[in-house]
Amino acid sequence: MASITIRNLDEAAKRALRERAARNGRSMEEEARLLLAADAGLAPGPDADTGTGQRNAAVRGDSGPDGLAGFAGAGKTVLLILCGGVAAYKSLDLIRRLRERGVTVRCVMTAAARQFVTEMAVGAICGGTVFHDLWDRQAEHDIGHIRLAREADLIVIAPATADFLAKMANGLADDLASAVLLAARRPVLAAPAMNPAMWANPATQRNVRRLADDGVHFVGPERGEMAESGEAGLGRMAEPMAIVARVGALLDTRPRPLSGRKALVTSGPTHEPIDPVRYIANRSSGRQGHAIAAALAELGAEVTLVSGPVGIADPSGVTAVHVETARQMQAAAEAALPVDLAVMVAAVADWRTADSAECKIKKQPGGEPPMLRMTENPDILHGIGHHPARPALVVGFAAETNDVIDNAKAKLARKGADWIVANDVSAEGGAMGGVRNTVHLVSTEGVEDWPDLPKDEVARRLARRVAEWFARREKA
Repeated sequence: MASITIRNLDEAAKRALRERAARNGRSMEEEARLLLAADAGLAPGPDADTGTGQRNAAVRGDSGPDGLAGFAGAGKTVLLILCGGVAAYKSLDLIRRLRERGVTVRCVMTAAARQFVTEMAVGAICGGTVFHDLWDRQAEHDIGHIRLAREADLIVIAPATADFLAKMANGLADDLASAVLLAARRPVLAAPAMNPAMWANPATQRNVRRLADDGVHFVGPERGEMAESGEAGLGRMAEPMAIVARVGALLDTRPRPLSGRKALVTSGPTHEPIDPVRYIANRSSGRQGHAIAAALAELGAEVTLVSGPVGIADPSGVTAVHVETARQMQAAAEAALPVDLAVMVAAVADWRTADSAECKIKKQPGGEPPMLRMTENPDILHGIGHHPARPALVVGFAAETNDVIDNAKAKLARKGADWIVANDVSAEGGAMGGVRNTVHLVSTEGVEDWPDLPKDEVARRLARRVAEWFARREKA
């Protein structure tokens, strides 16, 4: 029924539904089913707590930072360079997503890219000529590679292969794509895609560092399954919507309210070793903390992200520090001071073993389970909230399974925080490790109940509140 409903929608409604589904990590059919069920009163809808008016606005796609309307890159031109990799098929969706938002997309394909997707398919979706030949007499009569470089507002390489990153890093220009980049005076965004071993190779990492030093922006790669059977790891190209978000941020010329501010964000779990094999941990995925770091960076903040062990990529535009244990996280967080604001999202283990074993603890036939002597970990939020270099705004998170608001209020006073973002992490809520969150913003001024939202949207709302807080502070 959902498929029939979608086919009968007009094009504007289809675009809005497609965008909504992508934002929530669902298929269009699943999103349609949830909306129909919510309106029929059969089950809570994805925006059931926001009220009918806001839900209908979301369906139309005419509001919100991720909607089709108001995209920062609308009216701009993106030059998309497609390189040769299996992920090139994702670039077709990327083109469509950008064009839906009012972006003109011009495409250059390497010879290798044409082995994976056809020039005809790319041209049909971008709605224009696809360029690929440096020696094309018609295109190069007015030095076409220079014109392509200069007429774009942003150049995106997706997928960016190991071979092409090496070319970029060493200034080679032996085909149209590399010649365009060497002539570019516009921002460049690369979305790497390759086998995990190729990404981890010291040569690739050296090239990436050099390109970053040269001002090239990166989005991804992400961790997951590879095209090769049995291969998994860090190397998947970022999803089209993640690239679209980064394009929007790079093309956004609006004033950034947190420019000049420094922010500290902690994210993910900590792993407390029991022995060289086992550790104490929790189900935190790091998605919420990483999303908050990205949202603050998009508003202009200089963000240091202290992350525990997670399976997601670092957000673009932040300085990431990777740690394992609570004590390492405490040291990294305090080393990042002084900052203007701290958002302590990490799910830090409350306890660790007093003495982790140097060798694996072995089971003894007929023996009793080993006794683990525990000791308390440092309270990182309390330490930042009472630090001599305390940030002007300290935001903590409270992951609770019962008495969520009461526990958050107690934590607010005890930890020395200005705000506590409280959420229910019981199994029924699905927040811990999931992609959505229902939070309550607790402060001395009261409690704000936010609806169930994607974690990215929670992050954007919180970042906007932070910006508003600093704006009021400056006027006071």
